[in-house]
Amino acid sequence: MIVVMDYSNLRKALSLPEGVDAPMRLEFDDFYAKPLTRADLDADLEGVNSSLEIIRETRGGSWPSGQISREDDLLDLAWHEREFNSGDSYAYVIYTNNDVYLGCFYLYGIGSRTSLTGETIDYDVDASWWVTSKAYEEGYYEKVYAALQQWLEQDFKFAKISYSNKVIPG
Repeated sequence: MIVVMDYSNLRKALSLPEGVDAPMRLEFDDFYAKPLTRADLDADLEGVNSSLEIIRETRGGSWPSGQISREDDLLDLAWHEREFNSGDSYAYVIYTNNDVYLGCFYLYGIGSRTSLTGETIDYDVDASWWVTSKAYEEGYYEKVYAALQQWLEQDFKFAKISYSNKVIPG
């Protein structure tokens, strides 16, 4: 008798490799990332609401379903901040070296955005990202993907990474 495990309703906890702490700053080319906090509210609110179409087109998923309110974004950022502090997930905000808001990236356990299956169970992390419409036009979508590949392998020491965006640069 063959038993097939159904992982579809499960989520693999995200855990950093032994001896690795989540970086508080990541640098690449002409931009950097830092943990997303409530202090980023104004820039995040503007960035999300001005970029709904490009976020849905590139990142995919159900968020954002429409314009977000200041109150809802504040709650969302506080949630990301709490999860970062507890190590449940990691959300980073991305700025140019001149402090122009570019977007965000998120690190989750497998099963949050990428389905947990027999094939994905060995992955360490699910990474997704988005950039503002302006940043997309300036080529930052691809640059952030290149940065993520470097950061996740070198700074986070993840061995198997799932990139769950709808559009993965070629």
